[in-house]
Amino acid sequence: MSGASFLVIPQWQGSGSSRAMRLIDGADAIRGDLPAARTHQVPVPAAAGESLGTGVNRFSSLVAVKDATEAELALLEPPVVAVGGDCGAELAPVQHALAAHAPGSVAVVWFDAHGDLNDDVSSPSGAFHGMVLRALLGDGPDGLASVGANRLDPAQLILAGTRALDDGESAYVEQNGIRVLGTDDLDDPEAVVEAVAATGATAVYLHIDLDVLDPSAIDGIGYPEPFGVQPERLTEAIRALRRRFELAGAGLMEFAPESTDAATHDLAVILRILGSLTGPTASQAPADAGGAR
Repeated sequence: MSGASFLVIPQWQGSGSSRAMRLIDGADAIRGDLPAARTHQVPVPAAAGESLGTGVNRFSSLVAVKDATEAELALLEPPVVAVGGDCGAELAPVQHALAAHAPGSVAVVWFDAHGDLNDDVSSPSGAFHGMVLRALLGDGPDGLASVGANRLDPAQLILAGTRALDDGESAYVEQNGIRVLGTDDLDDPEAVVEAVAATGATAVYLHIDLDVLDPSAIDGIGYPEPFGVQPERLTEAIRALRRRFELAGAGLMEFAPESTDAATHDLAVILRILGSLTGPTASQAPADAGGAR
């Protein structure tokens, strides 16, 4: 892989899954295939943490991880590819990318089966991985919610491959005019390119929750949703975006394998995705090039 730094964030405290601790194993498994010289890791506290009356489970540990992530990001050359951990681990990386660019110049493409658009009041679980995108949009408790240059505008957001929204999330999407591309829309990689172009952005941040994929393509996810994206469609969309826009950053989240053998099976798909984020983008380039096999 070339042209990117990697930041492994084995956070599990934002997850509401009974297999949350497996996110640590997933992050470790991916790290084993990353270039050591360009890879840093965020120290994640062992403690679950306390909500401290915020409505966000394990709030104190989430803030500690966010602060530690910000410190590591300051040491890395962009673009940075964050590797989780739960989706909440991507809070600081997205904020960092937004703050490093002119206001409105970065679009965030959220490849995820779920919206992650609940807040501390509407969340049915209290798990931050279902609130992280809403926090990036500025809604949430102090210490997690974005403000100023770190804050994402709904006009700069595209949900992609999203197919499981809570009622409150659906209402928020409609009220704020957030663009949603379904699984079928991603059959044409130019659909997401055109959606980003319509925002006026010159750069993109690409969030990838592995549950955007169809469950037939990957096993190690905590919240599988049927009728997902096939890996080749996802990698085609990523390369198409990188051909058109600067990569401001990216994240790959929510790998929770059941065992070492299961992780090995899924890594082939994960490394193809990482290759699309960091390898050649020309249409004539070998498929999934860039050392991610």
